[in-house]
Amino acid sequence: MSSILITNATIINEGKHSLGSVLIRNDRIERVEYTPSDKPLEADIYIDASGQFLIPGVIDDQVHFREPGLTHKATIYTESKAAIAGGITSFMEMPNTLPQTVSLEELDKKHGIAAESSLANYSFYLGATNDNIDQVIKVDPTKVCGLKVFMGSSTGNMLVDNPTALENIFRASPILVATHCEDEQTIKNNLKEFKKQYGDEIPFSYHPKIRSAEACYLSSSLAVKMAKKHNTRLHLLHLSTAKEMELLSNSAPLNEKRITGEVCVHHLWFNDKDYEKLGWRIKWNPAVKTETDRLALIDALNIDKLDVIATDHAPHTLSEKSSGYLKCPSGGPLVQHSLTAMLELVSRNILSIEMVVDKMCHAPAELFRIEKRGFIREGYFADIVLINPDQKWKVTPENILYKCGWSPFEGVTFGAKVTHTIVNGRLVYNNGTFNEEAKGQALTFSR
Repeated sequence: MSSILITNATIINEGKHSLGSVLIRNDRIERVEYTPSDKPLEADIYIDASGQFLIPGVIDDQVHFREPGLTHKATIYTESKAAIAGGITSFMEMPNTLPQTVSLEELDKKHGIAAESSLANYSFYLGATNDNIDQVIKVDPTKVCGLKVFMGSSTGNMLVDNPTALENIFRASPILVATHCEDEQTIKNNLKEFKKQYGDEIPFSYHPKIRSAEACYLSSSLAVKMAKKHNTRLHLLHLSTAKEMELLSNSAPLNEKRITGEVCVHHLWFNDKDYEKLGWRIKWNPAVKTETDRLALIDALNIDKLDVIATDHAPHTLSEKSSGYLKCPSGGPLVQHSLTAMLELVSRNILSIEMVVDKMCHAPAELFRIEKRGFIREGYFADIVLINPDQKWKVTPENILYKCGWSPFEGVTFGAKVTHTIVNGRLVYNNGTFNEEAKGQALTFSR
């Protein structure tokens, strides 16, 4: 492996931004220099980053890359490639594939696929069911990012709705428990009422009323109650409502929190008025909700109640998504555009650049205790992203890299663009060109 020297960059790291240089040798950051030394640094590859931001690689703690079994929608290769172009250098992937990742054997198979095809670093959640506690207790905490519990509707038997099973999971899990929280019975009751009124032609604008704020809070509050009872390390995924912010605290540093919260890009960008224009393109679970909810999520980020910004990247084909409401699957692709979308909020003075780097890079590493990633520090893995903050570009079908071929951001012009992505010391993305020989590594955890 060669060495890389990045000079004249505005380094944004650990709440500060300073002009400096970073020397990478092999897979690590060897030197971070803010004041030039008497002896100039030397390397095989030089990158002059004048006018550019240099940040740690984004760590996305919630994606669905659809492999195995659903590869008509996406693969680990295609979506990791899109992620790299978006500045994401590490991802944690969800278990609702075919077969479902509810055993250690299936977990190992996913690692094998990723080792051969992923351009980004990777980890995979084990999925909880009503009856796989025997697999849960055998998990190696140093190799598995977390245990995913669907406390709302999901594929097959992955809805954990047995109270005894939930108690066992929260009591016995040796790793962080990450939850999808929506109350199933509330959703069923709401859907029944709207079907009475609209039959099979329910407008998409009613999605946040069917998968309502009440359904979210009922389930999230149950998860928090159980976590407090068993002192479980709980991570609440894709929180979407103002009321759920009552369940979170900013009274302790992140590394001391037992209950943490994630917010997703789409819940920070869209609101329920956007269903009229975008319809199925913004149908997610949990649903995009009101502007009041969106603003409450932003406020919670800014005061450190919410800890992580992620994507819940969940692609479906155009033909699947363009069905009527009842047949349209929930989810959409986001990894290529998540960082630039958040930088757009920075340009609008809604978020700060330091906070975006904290919530997308530092916090996931700290929260999951990922070994030596997520920061620009000497001795850490060289996962680094360069951004041109003044390079406008428009999202079009021609530059979308997702296998599904569409994006909810089509037609949007962003003001900043990822230009270079370095993974484990190798330049994997350079202004639209990929080095596909370089493969990511399995994440490891200090637990």
